[in-house]
Amino acid sequence: MGMFSRFADIINANINSLLDKAEDPEKMIKLIIQEMEETLVEVRATAAKHIAEKKTLLRQVRDAEKSMANWHEKAELAITKGRDDLAKAALVEKNKSQQVLEELQQDVEQIDAFLTSVQEDSHRLQEKLSEAKRKQDAFKLRQESATVRLKARETTNVYNIDEAIGKFERYQQKIEEVEAQIEAYDMTSNQDLASQINALQADDKVEDELAALKKKVSNQ
Repeated sequence: MGMFSRFADIINANINSLLDKAEDPEKMIKLIIQEMEETLVEVRATAAKHIAEKKTLLRQVRDAEKSMANWHEKAELAITKGRDDLAKAALVEKNKSQQVLEELQQDVEQIDAFLTSVQEDSHRLQEKLSEAKRKQDAFKLRQESATVRLKARETTNVYNIDEAIGKFERYQQKIEEVEAQIEAYDMTSNQDLASQINALQADDKVEDELAALKKKVSNQ
């Protein structure tokens, strides 16, 4: 069963109020549009049925008018032949056709009034349907906008993460460069110290050799 029990319910429905009360507005607007479209199809089918009925009535109206004209001619002919009795009978038939014609014309007028009402109702229903579809489009735009904003935030977050990682890597590289400079300095300093010690050892050796040489010379 739909949410609307009759055509008037749809026409008088406050779409905004229905959506405000709905747990799932997007689902609700789809149901509203579906029921409105189904109702519009029914209204148009009813209108088509009455239009077809009107065409049948108009054909019967033309037949009744022809019948009246035919009996009127026969009544005139009977009078010219001096047959008042036949003329009277022809006029009786003419009156019957006229009565049928008047009834048919009343039926046509009723159908015209009904079709006018259906046309007005169809326009009002179409306006309601257009309003509902605008609401649906607004929901879609909001959803698309939210999706775009979410993607933008995700992209921003990824960018921030990448930027943070890049900064960390640059800092790490700088630290490694400083450590390398320290190691190079230590290595260089150690080499200089070893050279100095070796030089002292070489001097001691030279001094020993000099002392030994002096002692040898003095003993000769």
